Amino acid sequence: MKLVTYLAKGMPATGAVDADGNVFDVSKIGDVMELMTSTSLRKAAKEHMTRKGAKPVGLVTKLKLRAPMIPGKIIAIGVNYAAHAAEMNRTELPTKPVVFAKMTNAISHPGDTVTWYADATERMDWEAELAVVIGKKAYRVSEADALKYVGGYTCANDLSAREIQQGDNGKQWVLGKSLDQSCPIGPALVTSDEIKDPQTLEIKCLVNGEVMQHSNTNTMLIGVARLIAHLTHYMTLYPGDMIVTGTPNGVGAGRNPPVFLKHGDEVVVEIEKIGALRNKCAIK
Repeated sequence: MKLVTYLAKGMPATGAVDADGNVFDVSKIGDVMELMTSTSLRKAAKEHMTRKGAKPVGLVTKLKLRAPMIPGKIIAIGVNYAAHAAEMNRTELPTKPVVFAKMTNAISHPGDTVTWYADATERMDWEAELAVVIGKKAYRVSEADALKYVGGYTCANDLSAREIQQGDNGKQWVLGKSLDQSCPIGPALVTSDEIKDPQTLEIKCLVNGEVMQHSNTNTMLIGVARLIAHLTHYMTLYPGDMIVTGTPNGVGAGRNPPVFLKHGDEVVVEIEKIGALRNKCAIK
């Protein structure tokens, strides 16, 4: 099921999206987290959508969307596509996940204008990524069972302040990745029963309509199941925790000459079966 959080009279509401992009209000059945983790609630939502006389509240492209949910932990994975490693001049590919964190202050919403100060960064970069949302408590799970613990998937833009990230001999990843609003997510969360294999999804990033990144999650160095197995060997993942799985090649810092986001730019992250996450940029 494709689920969204949208504003209705200024208040958050939960919507279920049909194949034509129509959104049905299912707030009385549950919020996105509750629907994501409950088969019976999703069944009730489907019955509500298809009952005689059911009317959508509007098209998903016309509503004011919010992040589908606010994650607990944001665990991010670096250097997870070989072509991206190459463009960043990394000569050795990781054999284990490169793990860092983004802070929850970085979350922003579909359609938001992401704003930062020029004296904080002049090298803000885009990174289209598949985000995995955990659906049930996971600790020391096997790679074979790992996908059973996924609740759903969404798009993420791991916006990165490169001069901060690469400062102090490249040891400031968390700070460079955690500026306010630097992790837009959405537009929808698609439950895991709708995406059986997360390693088959086309992924793109467009800046002002120009395709900058275009790849497929099948080129990840370390796939979703192995990421979950690795992380849960060391830490417990809880429902609502989010893993941002790395970006393919085509980032601004990997270009010659480098290209970074400017005031007024629009960035779109598109992932097959999920949708298009749109944000504009503003620099103070």
